[in-house]
Amino acid sequence: MSMADKAARFAEMKRRGEPIAMLTAYDAPMARAEAAARVDILLVGDSVGTNMLGYASEQEVTLADMAHHTRAVRRGAPDAFVISDLPVATYETPTEAVANARVLAEAGADMVKFEGCRPAIVEALVGAGFAVCGHLGLEPQHHAEKRLKGKQAGEAHQLVEAALTMEKAGIAMLVLELIPEEVAEIVTQRLKVPTIGIGAGRATDGQVLVICDVLGYTKAAFRHNKRYAEVGETMEAAARAYVGDVHSKAFPAAANAFPMNKEQLPEFLASLA
Repeated sequence: MSMADKAARFAEMKRRGEPIAMLTAYDAPMARAEAAARVDILLVGDSVGTNMLGYASEQEVTLADMAHHTRAVRRGAPDAFVISDLPVATYETPTEAVANARVLAEAGADMVKFEGCRPAIVEALVGAGFAVCGHLGLEPQHHAEKRLKGKQAGEAHQLVEAALTMEKAGIAMLVLELIPEEVAEIVTQRLKVPTIGIGAGRATDGQVLVICDVLGYTKAAFRHNKRYAEVGETMEAAARAYVGDVHSKAFPAAANAFPMNKEQLPEFLASLA
């Protein structure tokens, strides 16, 4: 089945008014859990850099990083629909974009995503057989200041025009990040392809969040996010309890040890003598 054929079901979900649930996934255990939870789309985002790799920004993420994590996600969720980000400076020309998209597809991506209004890049990717997800609004790869985009009327109008331009070029999906709800609603109404919001309000065709934010890995609280767990606190508490048990010699206990066969033990001890 081609990439376009795999992506077609999301356009059908939009047509039927069925919300699309997307989450980022960065490794096999995450992917396995999300697939079991029936997440519609797993996004291997370049947010892996700041959330899992300790990078200062998404601009440090490499194509090798993205391919590595895409392969891990694919191994964890063999049947899931996976989108993978083209990292910064890997889609400056059509030729470069196609070559790098091929790397992600070979790693297991069903669709590739990139940031900004670049219709020529979309046309080249689609022409080469790739399904493409656009990304407008806040562009973490290109915008140093993480602030709401499209607040002013002129900027909002440009965003709508950019969305229409990208659709005409051939995108199959569009992520809208950190824009006013009203602007996201207009874009969603005017596009035939599904929109996926993050900090874009309630009117988009689907939602995406960063799994680390959902799980509460850190104490950072974002208005656009909803914390469904406090995994960061749980990890710290578990590590602290483990350290206490090791230091007090409570772990390992007899139940955690493997005794030697009673018939072999005397022979072993005699061999030492």
